[in-house]
Amino acid sequence: MSETRTRITDVRTVGVPVTDQDRALEFYVGKLGFDKRMDVPFGGQRWIEVAPPGASTTIALVPAREGAPTGVDTGIRLTTGDVQVDHDDLLARGVDADPEVMRMGGAPPMFTFRDADGNRLVIVESR
Repeated sequence: MSETRTRITDVRTVGVPVTDQDRALEFYVGKLGFDKRMDVPFGGQRWIEVAPPGASTTIALVPAREGAPTGVDTGIRLTTGDVQVDHDDLLARGVDADPEVMRMGGAPPMFTFRDADGNRLVIVESR
């Protein structure tokens, strides 16, 4: 079997389906403190990307296609140096987050939160 090489070097962006891009932008920038990296016309719509300050991978706030669900488990895992502080801060900002940080065995502490469309993301403490 021959080894296959790739020229792919990074993960650029991941898409999250949203019903209202302005509302989603306000959530990710206003509630989470992300930076707006891009907001440009795109095929009659808008292409919007947000990211935590300094992050190389962005989240695209993609208009949900007709018949496609929002409120999905995005599979996105964000990292933080102190998950408890971020958990408390997001709850104080009115973000829909789990009531407690999950602490299980040898896994890092983490919690799930939901954006304005109910899409689920997880914040994990980096170790």
